[in-house]
Amino acid sequence: MADTVNLLKLCVGANGIDDLAAWQEQRRKAWPDGLPRHVTRMWPKRGDALLNGGSLYWVFKGVVLARQTLTALEEQRGEDGILRCALVLDPQIIPTEPAPRRPFQGWRYLSVEDAPRDLPKNRETEEALPPDLARALADIGLR
Repeated sequence: MADTVNLLKLCVGANGIDDLAAWQEQRRKAWPDGLPRHVTRMWPKRGDALLNGGSLYWVFKGVVLARQTLTALEEQRGEDGILRCALVLDPQIIPTEPAPRRPFQGWRYLSVEDAPRDLPKNRETEEALPPDLARALADIGLR
């Protein structure tokens, strides 16, 4: 059985979880099965490990705040004819404990051990802090 690994990706253009959820809801009809997708140029070499319970962890303004379970990897040809990888995601966006991350391009693998924990069930429905405040609290170990 393959080990499990996650992906870490900057969520460009979204200020927080609510923005990501709204964008995915707007695009739902464009996806063949209604499941959200994130298209990337590079195909992950560790695809089996990603699909063995891995998630895509979203970084908003320098702070990991949420994840979505990866359900499939699909080939997708762009309008330019270039073959890309569509990361097919579970539609449920799961809030995580805030974890600061430095800027990077593309995506990165994230080990299970280094992944931020999901927010406890009693905190899932609380309103998310602004990313800058979440980062400041995470930096000093308070969140």
